[in-house]
Amino acid sequence: MEQEEAETNMQILLDFLNCLRRQKLEELNEIQSDLQYIKEDIIAVEKCSIELYRAKERCSTKQRMLVDDSFAAKTLPSLVDKHNNGITTGARNFQGRMGSTSSQNKVDIKAQGSSQGFRSKDAHGGSNSAYDTNSGLAVARKRRVHAQFNDLQECYLQKRRHCAKQLHTQEDKDPNTMNNDGYNPGLEDFQSVLSTFTRYSRLRVIAELRHADIFHSANIVSSIEFDRDDELFATAGVSRRIKVFEFSSVVNEPADVHCPVVEMSTRSKLSCLSWNKYTKTHIASSDYDGIVTVWDITTRQSLMEYEEHEKRAWSVDFSCTEPSMLVSGSDDCKVKVWCTNQEASVLNIDMKANICSVKYNPESSVHVAVGSADHHIHYYDLRNISQPLYVFGGHKKAVSYVKFLSNNELASASTDSTLRLWDVKENLPLRTFRGHTNEKNFVGLSVNNEYIACGSETNEVFVYHKAISKPAAWHRFGSDMADADEDAGSFFISAVCWKSDSPTMLTANSQGTIKVLVLAA
Repeated sequence: MEQEEAETNMQILLDFLNCLRRQKLEELNEIQSDLQYIKEDIIAVEKCSIELYRAKERCSTKQRMLVDDSFAAKTLPSLVDKHNNGITTGARNFQGRMGSTSSQNKVDIKAQGSSQGFRSKDAHGGSNSAYDTNSGLAVARKRRVHAQFNDLQECYLQKRRHCAKQLHTQEDKDPNTMNNDGYNPGLEDFQSVLSTFTRYSRLRVIAELRHADIFHSANIVSSIEFDRDDELFATAGVSRRIKVFEFSSVVNEPADVHCPVVEMSTRSKLSCLSWNKYTKTHIASSDYDGIVTVWDITTRQSLMEYEEHEKRAWSVDFSCTEPSMLVSGSDDCKVKVWCTNQEASVLNIDMKANICSVKYNPESSVHVAVGSADHHIHYYDLRNISQPLYVFGGHKKAVSYVKFLSNNELASASTDSTLRLWDVKENLPLRTFRGHTNEKNFVGLSVNNEYIACGSETNEVFVYHKAISKPAAWHRFGSDMADADEDAGSFFISAVCWKSDSPTMLTANSQGTIKVLVLAA
């Protein structure tokens, strides 16, 4: 018995050691592969750096030659003119004139040389100044790299490994997989991430306005949205008013209080706005009575009112590809699709939980993402609503917002204080973002090609780069209500909106303050 037990113990130990050895060999192989990628990329980047240096030297040489040619062209006619003047002068003044001319030439040449030296000095001075500035910016950008080194390392290796797998399967089809710079596509993708991520480190306020309504004590801005051309933006909230402002006036005219160019009153508190992507003057709203309304801001009148929802409607969105179609979601657990040419809904999806957010895919009128109180995102093909195309799980609480960065990338926000990024084409989770606080309120979510912005219950705006899980920049709203009973900490960001694919955004908080922020170095 003892012999058998000893043999069994030895076998278990041997199995463990063999398993551990296999695991470590796999890790070693992966590390060796990673080191090979890094070695190849260092060679490619060094080669590119040398080419850039040589191109810069060629450019500098050409500029010096142009300056020399210009100097010679200016000096030679002056000397010829003076010589001709000396010949035509009388013999009696020849010697004096020549002396004068010689003297004058010396002065001119000296002055020109001095001027050239001055210009050269200026050029060097400007260059040094620019170098100092660029050097300072480079140091700051390197500091950001080291601060987020682990996330950047993960991003680099993820892109490089993914690219290596793709190239391995496609190498027989296309052996020319490098770009013109000799870069591997994975390295090229990472360089794009690195340059955009390190470009900005803070949010700067460029304008501010007070949205507070003296006739309403509640000033929460629930939604803020740019129009099709980014010329106008609209706000809505619990004050039961849609206000439309001219963006250029808000930014260029120094005033705390700006008058809206259009203002429309509603019967109920408003939860969401969506501009029509084709008809500039049309905007849709959803409200606390469950009514979805399409407005014409020119006439300040409603064009259509849809009253099928039985409870509060939280979200509405116009299709980007089909201007007559819009979708809404409600606490009645229903998603409804509407057509502005019809009085009743054209499609109805019954779900088991409250609907917090709905969003059309920007390149499809038949694909809709739905954020639900069941902690999931349901992605539907409207041609077959019997079941979702995909269901994305991972959030621990209700999904309050869904927004598309592209036709493949979907961002979601939840009251579990996280944002998540999903690939709706491959049905994959991509990344989780943490840093802000969101446990009970709708704090806003907005996206562009590279960045994701959201609010926080700490009265701060946070910006994340889509490839990095920690915040790239943030800004805290201040409170100037010294006599207010509420503590400033009770305010929260309630809406955010990017200005297309620019570094500028609109933000609003529960106090009714709206700020225009821009990403800065």
